[in-house]
Amino acid sequence: MRKYIIFQANEDAKEMKDWKLEHTQAITWILAENWDSSNSPIPEPGYRPSEYIQVAEEYDPQKHGWSTHYKPGDWEVERVEEYFPDLPTGTNFGMVVICYCKYAPIDAPLKPMPDRIVSADSFGGDETKYQEYLESQKVATTV
Repeated sequence: MRKYIIFQANEDAKEMKDWKLEHTQAITWILAENWDSSNSPIPEPGYRPSEYIQVAEEYDPQKHGWSTHYKPGDWEVERVEEYFPDLPTGTNFGMVVICYCKYAPIDAPLKPMPDRIVSADSFGGDETKYQEYLESQKVATTV
C-alpha cells in the first residue's frame, strides 16, 4: 500500500519559529515528507527521520544526487496518526500518516550515502517500466 508520510513538529516546538516554505515563505511545521511504496511498517514513537547532508569535498555529481551523507535527525517521533481515504483521491495513496515530532538533539555520526539501487520496486513493482529504464541506461552509456 502506498503511504504518504508527513513528519511534523509538535505545536509547542519553539525550534520552528523561523521555518518557512520556500515558495511562499509561509511558516510551516512540516519537517519532512516521504512517499513510501514499500511494504515497510509506518514509523513508530522513537523513530528519527534521517537528516541528509552534502559534504562539498566528497560530492561527485556522477555518484550523488545532492546528499553525500546522512544521519539520524534531531527530531523524534512522539505520536502517530493514520488516515485512510474514504473516497478515491486520485493520488493512489492508501494511507496518509502524520508523525508528530519533538526536538531531541543527538550527536550522531555522519554515514556515507549507500550506492543507488534501482529495481522494479523503484517503479512501484512495474516490471515494464523497470525494463524501459534499464534500456534507457544502456542508450545513455553508449552515447
